[in-house]
Amino acid sequence: MENKSHALAAGLFVVFVSALLVALAVWLTRDTRQLRSYELAGQVNLSGLQPQANVRYQGVPVGKVTAIKLDPQTRGQVLVRIAVDELAPISATTFATLAYQGVTGLAFIQLDDSVPADGTQAPGMQLANNSRIPLRPGLMSKLTDRGERVLGQLDEAAQRLNQLLSSQNQQALITTMDNFGKAALEIQQLTVQTRSLLPTVAQETRDSLAALKAASVRLGDSADVARTSAGAFQRLTERMAAPGGALDQLGQGVEVWVATNHVLQGVALPRLNLLAQDVARSTRQIGDLAQTLRDTPQALLLGAPAPLPGPGEPGFSVP
Repeated sequence: MENKSHALAAGLFVVFVSALLVALAVWLTRDTRQLRSYELAGQVNLSGLQPQANVRYQGVPVGKVTAIKLDPQTRGQVLVRIAVDELAPISATTFATLAYQGVTGLAFIQLDDSVPADGTQAPGMQLANNSRIPLRPGLMSKLTDRGERVLGQLDEAAQRLNQLLSSQNQQALITTMDNFGKAALEIQQLTVQTRSLLPTVAQETRDSLAALKAASVRLGDSADVARTSAGAFQRLTERMAAPGGALDQLGQGVEVWVATNHVLQGVALPRLNLLAQDVARSTRQIGDLAQTLRDTPQALLLGAPAPLPGPGEPGFSVP
């Protein structure tokens, strides 16, 4: 009986000590921080996230995940309840993403603030307790979505590559390479011909330069002759323009001709006009006399007949 009582006492002592150790561990590891509750909402895949998972604000641990559930009001949306230290700067610009920890791959909630385009952190207003924070897709979700698109693009590129490497395209590529080879051979032959023609072209170029030089010399001689002719023409012009020269004599002759013209117009021409008028009058009189003699020849002996009486005169009668 004593052995059983000692064993029972020893067992009770062990249980008591174990309870004290557990209580001490709980007391030592208790979270004495003042926590605020927030709710994360978003249409995000939360694979790997468990309750009691860490919540970090820009990498700093600030709380725990307390609950995970589906939103009964919005289809496909999940709700995550978190408890965060009240000293954490949770503001209206804060958003949450699902991240994974290093090598272990444990999922946790990462809190960040939206940074404006200018890079300055705008101070946000502190959110109230039980406020809702948007939950956005994390890096793994983005990589998964983009990976699917990349795989689709790779599949399409593989199909296009197969079409490009079809038998017809391969034959066309071989034909193109043959044409390139022929073109290279023709270029080589043209290069050889050009090298053989270079001495002839060089000689013709030298001959052309010599002819050009001779033409330049002849042009210089022609320029000298032109300068000599210009000097002679200048001397002739000076002689003509000198006093008593050809231009002066020509001007004097023009003045004499003008004076003669004035004399003719002022004296001779009026007299010639009067003489012409007298000659015309005499000619008309002679014509009238000849017409009278033609009509009445007896007028030469008897004189001119009396004119017939006109209307209203004595002796007038209508024929």
